[in-house]
Amino acid sequence: MFWKIIGALLVIWLAFTILGPVLTGLFWLAVIGVVLLGATAAYGAIKSKSQPKRIGDQRLR
Repeated sequence: MFWKIIGALLVIWLAFTILGPVLTGLFWLAVIGVVLLGATAAYGAIKSKSQPKRIGDQRLR
């Protein structure tokens, strides 16, 4: 019984050791993704204001 508890604690410890850095890395990748998404949206909004689109202006004739 004692060795089962030690084994379970060892498995839990190894899981936290492996998953901790992985989740930390994924968190920072998500933060970078949100920042880049916001920057892209802001660039698109600024770019579309400087070139207004007119209805009926089709150049693919």
